[in-house]
Amino acid sequence: MTNKRAKAIMVQGTMSGAGKSLIAAGLCRIFAQDGLAVAPFKSQNMSLNSAVTPHGFEIGRAQALQAQACGIPAEPAMNPILLKPTTDVGSQVVVMGKPVANMAARDYFKYKTSLIPTVRAAYDDLAARHDVVVIEGAGSPAEINLKHNDIVNMGMAKMAASPVLLVGNIDCGGVFAQLVGTHALLEDDERRMIKACVINKFRGDVTLLQPGLDELERRMGVPVAGVVPYTPLDLDDEDGFSAMQGAGGANALLDIAVVRLPHISNFTDLDALAALPEVRVRYVTHAEELGHPDLVVVPGTKATLGDLAWLRACNLDAALRQHAEVGGLVLGICGGYQMLGLEIHDPLGMEGGGRQEGLGLLPVRTTFTQEKTLCSSVGATLQLEGPFADLSNLDIAGYQIHMGQTTLEGGMPFCLLTDAYEDGCVAGTVMGTYLHGLFDSVPFTQALIDMLLARKGMTGVRINAQDRAARREHQLDMLADTLRTSLDMDLVYRILEEGI
Repeated sequence: MTNKRAKAIMVQGTMSGAGKSLIAAGLCRIFAQDGLAVAPFKSQNMSLNSAVTPHGFEIGRAQALQAQACGIPAEPAMNPILLKPTTDVGSQVVVMGKPVANMAARDYFKYKTSLIPTVRAAYDDLAARHDVVVIEGAGSPAEINLKHNDIVNMGMAKMAASPVLLVGNIDCGGVFAQLVGTHALLEDDERRMIKACVINKFRGDVTLLQPGLDELERRMGVPVAGVVPYTPLDLDDEDGFSAMQGAGGANALLDIAVVRLPHISNFTDLDALAALPEVRVRYVTHAEELGHPDLVVVPGTKATLGDLAWLRACNLDAALRQHAEVGGLVLGICGGYQMLGLEIHDPLGMEGGGRQEGLGLLPVRTTFTQEKTLCSSVGATLQLEGPFADLSNLDIAGYQIHMGQTTLEGGMPFCLLTDAYEDGCVAGTVMGTYLHGLFDSVPFTQALIDMLLARKGMTGVRINAQDRAARREHQLDMLADTLRTSLDMDLVYRILEEGI
């Protein structure tokens, strides 16, 4: 490591879902509010919900959110390794924002040691430019079968010489066993790096928890830095647990069905709609669940060919075609757009090779290529026809993450993006686009809502689209306020200053 570097503090968890990402984001926002130059870091992330940086690199969405909490642009050094699962035992490996290979888990386990210099260099780079680096771990540091050559939990803490806050999720039950058991499975030098523990997602009277906290401190030999209450926040979800539960009630005015693909990616595309109480966003996995929604969305996927085969096995292909045939609206995003076309060709074997017939709802053909498109995009919708006419000539913005090139054989393009690039296709009641984050464009989303209401004869009803960027800032401030209230921030700052 370099001689001049930021002070570090690391957030590790007893399990996936402990709340590491949001605790780290909240600390990032607090340090930024307190006038420090702070940056997030996670050496290795596994997620299908990624983000594109302003300069066209791909990182985990959690680190992009944490960068926003810091008030700085996201960059690849914040997440030098991103694993995007393609199967149950394999992932696409993204290094410093660019894909390098698809690997089986066993092969990656051997390969990752060669990435240690990359991780070190990325951390050094951030540490040289900031006062504080908030590091996030992954899963649990007590995965004893994976501890050899660890680069994301205690291995990373040692590289950065960072003290550790250990977070447990009480909402799942067994939090004392989580924390004490994790502590017990660590080596002596690793235990010494844990300076405090945090209990997260607590519901109830915290005074009733005190005897347990006292015993926890006695057994672990470190203080409890705080008990963070269960706080519903409308922030990007890395793993999709909240998104998959859907939103809106039975009395919602609009019903949007989203096909829950096995390898669904960038599911936060729907957050802008799911956040509206008047809109029901529900996820479907079987044909009989589809019903008669106002809009069907086929979202992005990391395994287009595999998920297309799954659609057919579930009879959702026939259900989608029937929905479109009777005038129902269908929107495909990225991989979903590709599936709606006539054919997908994989000449280089990016997803196993061969050709597969699409759903035939859009007159487009897709060919997978080795080069991955990663970019932020701005532009405007074109003069559209048919049921989507009300979405014409609207400013839009978003980002693209895909490895396919799609050509139109009919219909019309959906929009014109930066550098005169035509994207997407509209044909009848079906529309497709490569643009993720489309619904974060308020004018477009407002026009879409108004159009859907008008199709139901509800022209006098108003549902206001949200400014997602402003709401995200407000939610990050709420998160910081919650942590300031529930954590002993004097202790946190002392841990930060004293290090290991």
